[in-house]
Amino acid sequence: MDASIENLPAPRIAELQPDFAALFRVLPSPYMIIDRDFRYVEVNAAYCAVLERRREDLIGRNLFEAFPDAGESGRRLRASFQRVLDTGRPDSLPLIPYAIERPASRGGGFEMRYWSAAHVPLPGPDGQVAFVVQNTVDVTELQQLKAMAFGPGGPPPPAPGESDLLQRAREVEAANLSLMRETQDLRDLFMQAPGFMAVLAGQELRFALVNNAYQQLIGHRQVIGRTIDEALPEVREQGFVELLHGVMDRREPYIGKALSVKLRRTEDAPLEERFVDFIYQPLLLPDGTVSGVFVEGSDVTDRVLAERQQKLLVDELNHRVKNSLATVQAIASQTLRSTPEPRAFRDAFEARLIALSATHDLLTATSWRGAELRDVLLVELRPYAPNRYVLEGGDVDLAPSEALALGLVVHELATNAAKYGALSEGEGCVEARWSVEDGRLSLVWRERGGPPVAPPTRVGFGSRLIERSLAGNLGGSARLDFAPGGLICHIELPLAGAAARS
Repeated sequence: MDASIENLPAPRIAELQPDFAALFRVLPSPYMIIDRDFRYVEVNAAYCAVLERRREDLIGRNLFEAFPDAGESGRRLRASFQRVLDTGRPDSLPLIPYAIERPASRGGGFEMRYWSAAHVPLPGPDGQVAFVVQNTVDVTELQQLKAMAFGPGGPPPPAPGESDLLQRAREVEAANLSLMRETQDLRDLFMQAPGFMAVLAGQELRFALVNNAYQQLIGHRQVIGRTIDEALPEVREQGFVELLHGVMDRREPYIGKALSVKLRRTEDAPLEERFVDFIYQPLLLPDGTVSGVFVEGSDVTDRVLAERQQKLLVDELNHRVKNSLATVQAIASQTLRSTPEPRAFRDAFEARLIALSATHDLLTATSWRGAELRDVLLVELRPYAPNRYVLEGGDVDLAPSEALALGLVVHELATNAAKYGALSEGEGCVEARWSVEDGRLSLVWRERGGPPVAPPTRVGFGSRLIERSLAGNLGGSARLDFAPGGLICHIELPLAGAAARS
């Protein structure tokens, strides 16, 4: 089949011709046409979208009435149109700042935008230039990224010849593609940066750009196009909006170190405290005016919490070392007072230090979070045969201070039982039974089957240690009952620092 269009009859060829008016309207890039008096003749949908205007509000209006600019940008744009009308040759503006009035639905006012524009002559029936076609690209985002990358001065000037190339309409498409690729490359770097970054534009501090890390920090809320008050209302009362306005007023950066900020990860979620290192950097235009604030920083919550935990551990270690030294000093003093004979002193003192060390080992195994009551008892009773002791009670978690005090008490009770009580003879037995009620531990140590017990004629250090170790800050008590059938010790201790599982 011959598919050549030349072989088709003329009516059929006409049917195959595209509707160029429809094509103009659906082009994805912004296009508009003006006449020699700079009045709008036609605009496409993409042009209306980028300028946030309706077609019926533009057709027939003078461009410079619809978008007034009496400054340098307006003069440059008018001059470019006039060169096309006068010479019949294409003209272009690689970069032109031009403020656009925002619609009332966005709060009104003007917004500085940056454009790259190509102007092409369109002849009338007489062959003379009757219209100018403009293709424009909004490169505001690229300009903001360049300002962040190169500073207010911008990148180095173009190489010789680049401006000449941009003067030709046939190069405009390639130039726009290059701008798009450059924008995308910078945007990718911006979005994938490990630290959080955002660009707040204008005096109202409206979000223009945010990267992935910033989105993660704020719980992936939609913020683009919204002011910081609208997007993150919880930060105003924390003073951050005042800091941002201060940066714009003074034109000086602000650096924050490990500052606390309370954020909602979603709009209805409760506030969550995070800690951030950050800098607020004013964005300066070439004329020195401030166009917004660049926010950059990192979430250091894990570091701050780790430092707090480390300080807590160091403080706790210092406290425990002091307490341990005080305990050792008291044990040495009292043991020396009750056993002045050197060898007897050494044996008694070493035994008590070993008991203290054994409880330390229990606590070390749990990183000093606490110890089980049953384990504290077994440290002293395990050296004896299993039939020599009975342990009965639920699982009870002791705080470190409680475990150390009970460890010394149980050591004294077990040592006394081995020397004089139930553990000194083959048939004797020690029973330890306990319960917990309303957060208070009740433990009864009872000796059976040992030699007859008589009340002591004097109170020794062991008895004083048992009766006094649980008092003071722990708020507990220990009472000794020298019953004829065997020693009984009643222990009461409020479990202030740990939970009981009874």
